[in-house]
This record gives sequence, structure tokens and C-alpha cells, in this order.
Amino acid sequence: MPPKLRQPQLVARPALFESEAIWHRAIGSTNTNDIATTQRAAVTESKPKYKRLLLKLSGEALMGEAGYGIDTATIDRFAKDVKAAAALGTQICLVIGGGNVFRGVSGVAQGMDRGAADYMGMLATVMNALAFHNALERIGVSTRVLSAIPMPTVCEPFTRARALHHLESTRVVIFAAGTGNPYFTTDTAAALRAAEMGCDGLAKATQVDGVYSADPKIDPNARRFDTLSYDEVLARNLRVMDGAAIALARDNNIPIIVFSIREEGNVERLLLGEACCTVIRGK
Repeated sequence: MPPKLRQPQLVARPALFESEAIWHRAIGSTNTNDIATTQRAAVTESKPKYKRLLLKLSGEALMGEAGYGIDTATIDRFAKDVKAAAALGTQICLVIGGGNVFRGVSGVAQGMDRGAADYMGMLATVMNALAFHNALERIGVSTRVLSAIPMPTVCEPFTRARALHHLESTRVVIFAAGTGNPYFTTDTAAALRAAEMGCDGLAKATQVDGVYSADPKIDPNARRFDTLSYDEVLARNLRVMDGAAIALARDNNIPIIVFSIREEGNVERLLLGEACCTVIRGK
């Protein structure tokens, strides 16, 4: 009788091997050392570029297709993006604007006192922070909200030591209520918290994939910049973030990465160096 042929066995790709090509190279070899080497390569390829990142989200991004408030499906999708990014080992903290609920500048334009309008805007950021906290906790991500305006029945008051402790305990931290002072935007609050936390990157999430020479939705000839210096952004008045935020990032040598939040999984791609973006840094 002819010898029985051994049927090839299908081997499932472990989650460790992010790349299908890497996995096929590994199982194509019967040499244990080759497989171990390939396994180490897979880990290296998945190593994030930033150890600690502050993500700045606008309040308007939470509206989704609605004209006001919080769209649950949108915030749930953003929460999944943050979870995937945190799973790479990066310590993540966030600052979220409040423009989907109330914008201080809009109140001033209608005749409100600037201080009162800005405090209302800060309270709007607390609402967004609590909503994002809930979305993250529901998918198993340990999260803390720290407010610059003390409101202990709602969330923890901000102290630098407390925030660092949470980050080092692998919790996601959401900073709410801006800087706690009127006349400062949430962009400035993001740059301030990034400096206080020792972040090695500040990711500014927008509706487009970087900084352009003109509005790409209006001007088809608008050119996207791969890199810019802080001084170029200020000199060209590109309005990526307000001037105080750019200057604060420059003085503390924190690169600003401008990328699109519209594509699912883009936060993870940014950490792996695969996202289309503009990096603002020193010369």
C-alpha cells in the first residue's frame, strides 16, 4: 500500500503578528530560531513612536453628523480608537473641547461677559469628558477625569502628581475644564497639560489629514505640508492652534502632530508612524 500523505495543518495567526506577511515568513520555516527572530521583528514593528501622547479632540468632532451635542456612535468609535492606541503601550491623555455644547467666543459675540462665557465653555468640556469617560469604561479601558475646576462629586480635581500617577498606572486620563481660567482656549490647555505630563507628542485631531497652504475643501490646489516649524506656523498665521498653544509647545520642545480623526484606527496608525499627517517641531 502507498504511504499515507500527511495533511497540511492550517495554523491560525496569533494576535502578536500584526503583519500577515511576517506570520507567513515565520510559519514557512521549521527552524525554531527563525520563528523566534521573526517574532521579535513583529514586536519591533509594532513599537509605538511615542511613549506618552496627549490627544486633543475638538468638541465639534463629537457631534458626528448632528448639528449639536454628542453623537453616541461617533464617541464610541473614538473610544475604540483610543483603546487600540493604548493597547500598544503608549500612555494616553486627552483634552476635549466644548464647542459642540457651548463656545465662549460665541457667547461674547452675543454680548456676554468674556469671563462668564469662558466658564460656561469650561463646563461644556466637563460634560464631554464625562461622556468620553463613560464610552471608554464601557469597553474596558480604565479612565479618570481630572477637572481644573474642582467638582469632587463629579470627577477628580486636577493635580499634576495625581495625573502622573494615573498615567503610570496605565489609565487613560481626560483633562477637563481647560486651564481653569478664562481667556485661555482648550488648545492652550492641551499644550499646558502636555508639558506638565512630560508628553513626547501632542496630537491635534482635525477633519483633514494635516496642515494645508489653504483650505483643501475650497482650494483644489492646496498643498499639504509634511513638516513645519513652530515659527513658520506663527509667521504664516496657519491657525492650526492658537498662538499661545504653539508658543508653549515650542518653548517645551513638544512636537505637534496634526492628523485626521475621520478615518477609523488613525490614532493607532499615528503611533506606528503610518498615518498621513503634518508634524510641527523645531528646526
